Amino acid sequence: MGHRPEWVALPLLALGLGISSAAHADDVEKWNDALDRGVISRPHTVAELEAGAIVLPSAPISLAQRGGNLPVGLEIGKGDATIQLGMHLLYRATPTWEIGAEVLFAPRPTSDTGYGLGGSSGLQRTHSRDYLAIGAELRWIPLHYKLFEGWIGTQAGGIIIADRFTTTNAGAYSPEFGAPQVNERTEGFFAGGQVGVSYSFSESFMVGFTLRVDGWLLPSTPQCSAIGDCATLRNGAAVFEGGFLFGYRLPL
Repeated sequence: MGHRPEWVALPLLALGLGISSAAHADDVEKWNDALDRGVISRPHTVAELEAGAIVLPSAPISLAQRGGNLPVGLEIGKGDATIQLGMHLLYRATPTWEIGAEVLFAPRPTSDTGYGLGGSSGLQRTHSRDYLAIGAELRWIPLHYKLFEGWIGTQAGGIIIADRFTTTNAGAYSPEFGAPQVNERTEGFFAGGQVGVSYSFSESFMVGFTLRVDGWLLPSTPQCSAIGDCATLRNGAAVFEGGFLFGYRLPL
């Protein structure tokens, strides 16, 4: 037998590619339908881990430390900015609504190593500010496109801020000033809105990204130590948060 003419081989190749592409499209469509029928349409829980940043653009930890301490020397605004980690536990009752709880904290707070003398002459101090937020959130998920989803929502809860002052020249303080480290805690409330997107790469796992804007309501009178170190946030603050999400779905 002779060689098959090119005018026969090329159409066959194109036909094969077309069949392969169509099969892939069918697989995606089937997976999308399976995801909708098997998981999203049924009540289930979602556990999400978050890694991102918290930004207080107008609230530096001190006049000498502005812009925060994000990785690779990144500074945002003239306030504070630092890494934030957290977890979300959500119950999805319908394809378009989720409700649950969130816990967020800053594991690597910005530090001012030249804070000053506190309230007592001769004391060299460092200062940092920790954040812990615990609250509830509600998401409305109107966008469903193949394996992508998008949501808007709201969140509210309690915020705890810890201003930590540490004496670095330990031999310079005396017993009446107490321990070399002092924590001044501020407690308040937060509320705000959020937007986010997610991509499901299996029935159980998804990745996503979220942005939140919060307003903090805080006491107007700060707590102060015996030597004059005071909490650095009062009244209120505008807060921006962004993070990458990794989630796991558990059908009920």
